[in-house]
Amino acid sequence: MSALEQGMGLALAGLRRVASSDLVDRYGQRERLERVIRSGVRQGFGAATTAARGFKMVTPTRSQPVRQEPRAPKLFDLTPSEEQQMLVAMFDEVAAEVLRPAGRCADDVAAAPAEVMAQLNELGLLSLGVPSELGGVLDERSAVLSVLAASSLAHGDPGLTVAALAPAAVANLLSLYGTAGQQERWLTAFTGEDAPVASFAMMEPRALFDPTVLRTTARREGDGFVLDGLKSMVARVADAELFVVAAELEGSGPALFMVEGGVAGVTQRVEPTMGVRAAAFGELQLVGVRLDADALLADGSAEVYSEVIARSRIAWCAVAIGAAQATLDLLIPYVKQRTAFGEPIAYRQAVAFTISDIAIELEGMRLATWRAASLADRGKPFAQEAAIARQLVAAHGKQIGSDGVQLLGGHGFVKEYPVERWYRDLTGAGLAEGVLLV
Repeated sequence: MSALEQGMGLALAGLRRVASSDLVDRYGQRERLERVIRSGVRQGFGAATTAARGFKMVTPTRSQPVRQEPRAPKLFDLTPSEEQQMLVAMFDEVAAEVLRPAGRCADDVAAAPAEVMAQLNELGLLSLGVPSELGGVLDERSAVLSVLAASSLAHGDPGLTVAALAPAAVANLLSLYGTAGQQERWLTAFTGEDAPVASFAMMEPRALFDPTVLRTTARREGDGFVLDGLKSMVARVADAELFVVAAELEGSGPALFMVEGGVAGVTQRVEPTMGVRAAAFGELQLVGVRLDADALLADGSAEVYSEVIARSRIAWCAVAIGAAQATLDLLIPYVKQRTAFGEPIAYRQAVAFTISDIAIELEGMRLATWRAASLADRGKPFAQEAAIARQLVAAHGKQIGSDGVQLLGGHGFVKEYPVERWYRDLTGAGLAEGVLLV
């Protein structure tokens, strides 16, 4: 059996567990679900908010790190393969049956239900980017597959999708750039049943944030490093046991560091945002945090850091595509059924043209994102294409969300319909840096 077939078997087995669970039935009991979610929310600063898992320094059993081979066709082709289409169909079903019903309540309390996160982990999301030699399910890596998966899940709910994929970003970083020692120390934990909650912390709390200009600093001290600074929009911050932190390395430039939750000097605080609230964003404060020499990813390579920014932006574009598609899929039947002055409002030229514009801009966002991901898989430069996709998402994603609210009229202004939530989520997708990675 091939690695891909093993991955499909794992994913389908997870889907059967989702279908047989009574979790979906309980979404009709809103009060009970809220109690479940609220019990997992932690508020306020606390240096000991997360018990340290105890990642230990290890002596690598292999001299070289393990990498997945890029999965890319020799010819430029954006058509999803048969295997990718099968996985997308599975994620579509999970998005509709699990994420969509849970989205509203998760947004209200700004937290992701632990049961939903557990169900998604069972589908193998965290191990898609882990080489099979280290316990993953695929020998080949595919940014296109990551984009398809994120878009499908975000069609159900963008916030829960970000919450589920945030730990996968850390696994992807270790898989792509980690040394053999770093992989055995941290990456292997993501393939077990008790996978750690992890988060990629890049953003900082200031206007017009530039990921290449960081105020969080790292200085060398002895054989290790000392980090100081404040990071914002850190997904699932209260529960996270492991972070990848972007910091300005003294005398070098922006670099990425592995930081374990619960160590001295690390403080985690929930700080809900306007959109993507289910991701349970918050702040990560670092005061004199001491790290060993093994904490630095990719030797502080500037080239790697630039590539990470581009891969993160592609991931956010994928989430925006899912939310924008969900908006369009809700609007089309709505404008056909909603009547005014004796006829469906879809007959109005202004409404029809707005729907058409949404569909056109959505296709542009989708194709630009797929192109950037495809170039990444083929080992070609893709930073410019990722920037183009991000600009399209920032400009048109928010407009699609706004048009959705406007076309629903009064219904767009209330929480009975999810378009107001998608509008907020699409706004955030055009601003965020880090958090996700393909």
